Amino acid sequence: MAVLPYVYKYFVKNTFCGRQVAVNYVLYVKFERKSGGIIMGSIGIIIVYVVVIGAMMYFLAIKPQKKEQKRTQALMDSMEIGDYVLTTSGFYGVLIDISDDDVIVEFGNNKNCRISMQKKAIAQVEKPSDSTSAE
Repeated sequence: MAVLPYVYKYFVKNTFCGRQVAVNYVLYVKFERKSGGIIMGSIGIIIVYVVVIGAMMYFLAIKPQKKEQKRTQALMDSMEIGDYVLTTSGFYGVLIDISDDDVIVEFGNNKNCRISMQKKAIAQVEKPSDSTSAE
C-alpha cells in the first residue's frame, strides 16, 4: 500500500482544512488504484450511453413507424366497394373492385375512367353517407 504513507503525510501537513483534505484523500485513493477499476467504470458509462441512445432511437423512430404501419393496415382492411378514396397522387375516386394487392378506382362521372392501382396508393378512405336513409 504505497498510497497510505503519502495520504498520512498529506493529512498531517494540511490539518487546518480538514474538509478539503478528506475530499482530496477520496479523489486520490479513487484514481490511484489499479487501472482496472477505472477501465471498468468507463465501460459501465459507455454501456449506459448505448442503452440510453438505443431507447431514444426506439421511442423516436421505431415505435412511431410501427404505429403508422398499423394505421395503414387498418385502412387497407376497412376498404369496401363503393368507398370514396383519395390516392397518393391527389385524385378522388370510388372503389369499383378490390383484390388482394390491387384495387380498381373510378374517377369522375365518366364510367370509362377506371384505373387499376395498388392498395398502397390509397391515402384516405371515406365511407359513403346514405342520404336516403336520413330522409
